[in-house]
Amino acid sequence: MKLFKIYICSFLFFFFLSNLVNSSEDDIYKKIDIFSEVLDKINKEFVDDVNQSKAMDAAINGVLQSLDPYSAYMTPESYQSMQTETSGEFGGLGIEVSMEAGVIKVITPMDDSPAAKAGVKAGDYIVKINDIQVQGKSLSEAVDIMRGPVGSDIEITVRRRGERKALIFNITREKIKVASVKSEILDNQTGYLRLTSFNENSSEQIKNKIKEFTKNENLKNYILDLRNNPGGLLSQAIKITDFFLDDGEIVSTKSKKKYESRKFFAKKGDLINGDTIVILINYGSASASEIVAGALKDHKRAIIIGENSYGKGSVQSIIPLKNDGAIRLTVSKYYLPSGKSISEIGVSPDIEIAEGSDDFRFNTDTDNQLKFALKLLNG
Repeated sequence: MKLFKIYICSFLFFFFLSNLVNSSEDDIYKKIDIFSEVLDKINKEFVDDVNQSKAMDAAINGVLQSLDPYSAYMTPESYQSMQTETSGEFGGLGIEVSMEAGVIKVITPMDDSPAAKAGVKAGDYIVKINDIQVQGKSLSEAVDIMRGPVGSDIEITVRRRGERKALIFNITREKIKVASVKSEILDNQTGYLRLTSFNENSSEQIKNKIKEFTKNENLKNYILDLRNNPGGLLSQAIKITDFFLDDGEIVSTKSKKKYESRKFFAKKGDLINGDTIVILINYGSASASEIVAGALKDHKRAIIIGENSYGKGSVQSIIPLKNDGAIRLTVSKYYLPSGKSISEIGVSPDIEIAEGSDDFRFNTDTDNQLKFALKLLNG
């Protein structure tokens, strides 16, 4: 009975935390009674012994994931792994993933990562990891399975739109180092900036690259490549957007608590002095990438080329818990200067161009989108 009291107290806490309840207090307690009854039946009738700790973690995670695809529970171990990742260096496959309909969905493979080299693409659904079916696993459980010692091998099975058969990739785990900005001068007159994520120093890196570019008197155009960029820090998206604007709203966030809702505006000072800028996006461009592309599109400051973006219009906070774990919880939604939300919709390009090759980065021969952008800019 003591066990059930612990279960009930824990469940009640997270039940209120998730703010799922719009019904009366009596209905709440009826639900808790049912939950207790289910646990009792599992304990007495389930064919195998149940790890009670894992069962409780699954219950907590189930409440959070019922809110949206981005809220989740992190055990102390997975929280520690997340902190390692944000430090900028970690071991794994190098993919950003989310949960959709009980299956792991690839938001984007990172540049030069083991997954990208193997051929994993944004939009792929991971259905099996080694011999383990993903269906029924939580996002954190699946991520834990994909991680392992550097140099060890893993087999993932994916389903891809347009492919009848499942695709199998054998990948060797590597140490993943996140380098957020790459640059190059193309055709002697176009500054190419590729931003792979929005880390703590991304805006400073972009700013320094632009300063280098402006020393070249032949430079007259810019391309900002946000393809396969899964996002990151909202503050960095705001700063980078501000580099290309003189004034106007960049983005607004709306929270449950009105005093936490905010609007962010550009300061005077366009770093490229009104020069033409093209932004490249694809299905792997998400979150902060969509803020930058959407804001500059709304202000008619940039031409957007590529494919429709992912459609993640929400902001998550990591909230630590007493057990050294944490919850990732959606705390606000963001809106473009036009007032539109991109949730489930994404940012549509001004000119839609499909990718011509899996290996598009810095390859002007096989990259349809980059080739078109250069032709548009340079006539």
